[in-house]
Amino acid sequence: MSRIGKKPVSVPSSVNIDLNESNRRIKVSGPKGDLTYDWHPVIDVRSEDGSIVCSIKDTASSDKVSRAHWGTTRSRIQNMVIGVTEGYSKRLKIVGVGWNAKDQGRQIRLNVGYCHPVDLTPPNGVEFNIEQNGDIIVSGPDKHQVGQFAANIRDQRRPEPYNGKGIMYHDEVIIRKQGKVFGS
Repeated sequence: MSRIGKKPVSVPSSVNIDLNESNRRIKVSGPKGDLTYDWHPVIDVRSEDGSIVCSIKDTASSDKVSRAHWGTTRSRIQNMVIGVTEGYSKRLKIVGVGWNAKDQGRQIRLNVGYCHPVDLTPPNGVEFNIEQNGDIIVSGPDKHQVGQFAANIRDQRRPEPYNGKGIMYHDEVIIRKQGKVFGS
């Protein structure tokens, strides 16, 4: 049995849920935006007393895959409710001499040691903010899109362990390696 899937998802009063069981689609609307999700056919999602409850349709055939989809569906719906009320954000920092990020309207321009600048466009619903100290804050209601865009920014110049330069998450710890040691 899924421990995560058993828990009901509480829905705040500021969130509207549009549950369409015929085509297995849920739409969550709130102050931060609108999100939709299509769940797997073996899962049953229903609304009860101001909360969303997930279960497996046929309990006789509750194999590992069905239980995994059960917990995943519940977690995705919970993340949608949190996203439209509070939102998600990721903070990145750029470490390197002369390396920076600039706001170019809808795009972010990274100067991270290449002979050319790298321009990245965030997906719809995802926003970024560049702080005075050079930190990049990626935010939005969809947890997956925020994390993916932050990962795309980080992939432009991953942190390296010798000099510690690169684009890294704010709370990421880079284990430093010792460089070459010449004998005397």
